[in-house]
Amino acid sequence: MEGKISGEAMPSSGILGSRDYQNRIKYAVHILTILLAASVIVFIGLISAALLKEGIHNFFLALSSIDPFYYAGAILVLTGGYLLRYPKWEMYMKKLGIKIPRAKNLAIYLSLYSMDITPGRWGRSVVSYTINRLTGAKFTLTFPAVVADIFTDFLGFCVILLASSFLVRKDYLISVGLTALLLIPFLFLYSRTLFEFIKKKLNRIRRMRGFLNLGSLYFKNNTLLDKSAYAYSMLFTIPSVLMNGLAFYLVILSFGVHVGISYLPTVLFIYYFSLLLGMVTGIPGTLGITDVSIAASLTLFFQGLGPSAGIVAGTAFSLASLITIFYRVLSLWFVEALGFSSLWYTVRYWKNPKK
Repeated sequence: MEGKISGEAMPSSGILGSRDYQNRIKYAVHILTILLAASVIVFIGLISAALLKEGIHNFFLALSSIDPFYYAGAILVLTGGYLLRYPKWEMYMKKLGIKIPRAKNLAIYLSLYSMDITPGRWGRSVVSYTINRLTGAKFTLTFPAVVADIFTDFLGFCVILLASSFLVRKDYLISVGLTALLLIPFLFLYSRTLFEFIKKKLNRIRRMRGFLNLGSLYFKNNTLLDKSAYAYSMLFTIPSVLMNGLAFYLVILSFGVHVGISYLPTVLFIYYFSLLLGMVTGIPGTLGITDVSIAASLTLFFQGLGPSAGIVAGTAFSLASLITIFYRVLSLWFVEALGFSSLWYTVRYWKNPKK
């Protein structure tokens, strides 16, 4: 039966009311607008630097080299990579005892990506409210799925990053150290011992008791996602993360740069190490840091390849800047648009909530 759920039901108001979530979405749209403006400023900065460094002629020479066929391929590969992650989300719902028709569940899953630009991607928790309104499932029952989705995405990222770093023999220790640093927040979400220690210390504070009780329910429901669930997730996550890198590779090819498949580990490392540097800063969407790192790394890479790769003298930085802009538009704003269109669609489930 549609919306049937094995597990605890909750009042339609959930932890936050409908108005609270609507206000949060409006706030998210406001923040996204600001970040979009900031992203445009970063792009303008890259274009200006390229014009000053290599001149108008060389910049437009680089721009004219784009092949729409390869760029369309990048869009398809990137989209396919995100769709490839859906089976793990479907499995999380099954493990948690939540039954949602596949078409609706896919729409809910895609709405996760509307909040990917939020710090740590924790804005993805909006789907817990959507599922609550649709099925009556408690926030504490579905939030472990959101955490597992973020965690496995990050683990897949770590696998590809460290593998490419090892293959190109560059910045391996830095990559290991920074990924270990970024794993620390997950300890608070997966270590029951650490949570109980914190709960014991803070339980005397009355205002903290409600939050701590929610934490206890979260850890109780989190046990429903066992090790096999995470192993199954990684079967889809690692290839999907790799497809993001392949999309980046196709964008490079779309600008007429003849980069053989033997250079794929280098291309992957440039992209994922740049993302890692952006993640460490905590800047939403890794804006600025990742963009500059990709452009600088590609410039050095292209200068090393030279004319044999189809790179006209004096266009390396222009090509690197344009590739950075075109890929970031795809990987950041195209994904955000896909997520927000899905979120807009799933808002209809907020009406007539399941009791």
